[in-house]
Amino acid sequence: MAGYTPGEQINDPDIIKLNTNENPYPPSPRVFEAIRAALTGDQLRKYPQPFGDHFRHTAGRVLGVDPDSILIGNGSDDILTILTRAFVPEGGRMASLTPSYTLYRSLAEIQGAKFETAPFTAEWKPPTPWPLRGADLTFMANPNSPTGNALRPHEVAAFAEQAGGVFVLDEAYADFAETNGLELVGKVPNLVVTRSFSKYYALAGIRFGIAVAPPAVIRELVKVKDSYNCDVLSLAAAAAAIDDQDYYAGLRAKVIATRGRMTIALTELGFHVTPSQANFVWCRRDDKPVKPIYEALKAKKILVRYMSYPDYGDGLRISVGTAAEVERLLAELRKLV
Repeated sequence: MAGYTPGEQINDPDIIKLNTNENPYPPSPRVFEAIRAALTGDQLRKYPQPFGDHFRHTAGRVLGVDPDSILIGNGSDDILTILTRAFVPEGGRMASLTPSYTLYRSLAEIQGAKFETAPFTAEWKPPTPWPLRGADLTFMANPNSPTGNALRPHEVAAFAEQAGGVFVLDEAYADFAETNGLELVGKVPNLVVTRSFSKYYALAGIRFGIAVAPPAVIRELVKVKDSYNCDVLSLAAAAAAIDDQDYYAGLRAKVIATRGRMTIALTELGFHVTPSQANFVWCRRDDKPVKPIYEALKAKKILVRYMSYPDYGDGLRISVGTAAEVERLLAELRKLV
């Protein structure tokens, strides 16, 4: 197997990093306070709470869900791995639309499962009716990566019902979107929602994610997770972050405003930009390949993500940075194109 290829992580303070969709702004001050408090006393000497009880009760109150509906994970990738372990037998079937998050295929290969895909339409919509039926586990990234397009809850529900098997709504970027699928949990029996704290909550360096599903499903997932899959610091940071919604609403407004300016500016420079509801944009060109643009930006210490897909060509996925970072990006692009 080829394995999943993460985005470049270059240890250079002068790099403008717009390639892995981190939040360009720091996490809530409450996060730093919570981490400092966790570094005192006996907390590092002892094991963490295996199920993250304090976090789950905090998150349940904020999200309006039963705390017993929440599973904690070492990043949302850990959650996706747990779901694969729990629901997919060796030789089973996993499915996803394409292009989408490439880790899904790697998880299938590790599990010894067949991986089936169906292409998005030219308008980046799922084909109707849903073409991937009967898989043990189906992933839908919403908003999708690399494109940033998103479906509304009623559309997701219809596809989940057609798919059969367990339907995972991967909402790593949903906090930047107009809608999300939490309201579907319990209403659509085969649906599990996953969330990442790396993007919206600016905690990519902490590694934390969750699944939200009916308590009966969570009880089964607990059986296959690592004993203590989240450490003391990540649990403290995540609880503090999700409890400071006012702070993150301010960051969200900045990101969305900058995303809008990026979309307009990139379009004026001749890129085709897919309307995004995430904290990145996907842009392509008909007149020239974009890999040389990626390489030229990298030489100028600006990292974006170059991606190429069979039958879809290549493109640049560009994370929303600070206003200053985006202005530097656009200035360099004006010279290049």
